[in-house]
Amino acid sequence: MTPERTERLTSVLNKRQGDITIVLENVFDPHNISAVMRTADAVGIQDIYILNTKIPQHKKWGARSSSSAVKWLTVHQFENAAECFAALRKSYSTILTTHLSSDAVSLHSIDFTQPIALVFGNEKSGVSEEIRAMAMGILLFHRLVLFSH
Repeated sequence: MTPERTERLTSVLNKRQGDITIVLENVFDPHNISAVMRTADAVGIQDIYILNTKIPQHKKWGARSSSSAVKWLTVHQFENAAECFAALRKSYSTILTTHLSSDAVSLHSIDFTQPIALVFGNEKSGVSEEIRAMAMGILLFHRLVLFSH
């Protein structure tokens, strides 16, 4: 590898945002997970947590929709919510779920200078009540679209 290529790769890696992560709870379609991975990679998020408590673990992601972003990310898969949240709490001081709720806070009021995990639910029912109870708060997104086909 040329020194220029090594410098370019190092520069990109040094701009990764190690203090923010995405958690996807029971997302059914692996292509949707891949779309999130592609977006996470584009904005410099390194770690993605996949929590499957109600569906089997995915064996592979939608390669066409991820553009191979998965090879640049660190993917953590869990089948147990308590184990997932224990791992999250080691690195992230704030864990917020997305949910339409009267006690949800605006995206603009969140301190993104602190380590934070954002939990997104599945395509049908969103974040489960169990996971909302384990999190530290609810984040209200106005018409956030994470999944695209």
